[in-house]
Amino acid sequence: MKYVYEFTNKRRLTKGEFLRYFQKKFFYTIRKFKMVGRGDVVGYEDSDSFLDVVLEDVLKMFSEKAMIELIKLPTNTLRVYPEKFSTKTFTKGKKLDKIAFSSTLDLEANEIVKIIVKGDVKDLKKVLPVEEKIIKPLYLFLDKEVLLYAQLRKLKFKVEKNKKTKLSQFIEELEKKHPEIKRAIVKSYLKLYKF
Repeated sequence: MKYVYEFTNKRRLTKGEFLRYFQKKFFYTIRKFKMVGRGDVVGYEDSDSFLDVVLEDVLKMFSEKAMIELIKLPTNTLRVYPEKFSTKTFTKGKKLDKIAFSSTLDLEANEIVKIIVKGDVKDLKKVLPVEEKIIKPLYLFLDKEVLLYAQLRKLKFKVEKNKKTKLSQFIEELEKKHPEIKRAIVKSYLKLYKF
């Protein structure tokens, strides 16, 4: 039997098991954090980044079950026009109820540590899985899990090399020595907000 993924507790998954695990966890994340409601119009960014491609793939599966409408937004819309999230500029006249970001556990753990180190505690709420219209359905996934999902589903994507800061490199080194440290950071953070 060919295994494609191994958890830190040594439990291993085959291709089919991993895909089911990923999709089930995606649906769980949306339910747990009450990200969308029936009939919501959800915008997401259309780009060839592996994160955005996977987000689109699982959102489409979810939309069929949850009766939500999906709208593709042009690449970089979410980064260039954050103040225009609630407008109808890119949605053919439709008002977006939610905006889905492809932010992962890696990105969120880095952001939490960066905010704490800088002492900008007031910015901590920006790292929540849901903040007003913004939702992050990949919030509980590591980058490597998202990348593996994209590869197993044979999705077309590009892997961009992000410039790592000293802080993010430090967290990566910690993760190698102490697996699950990123999950622990995010889990502790969520406890502050009673999630």
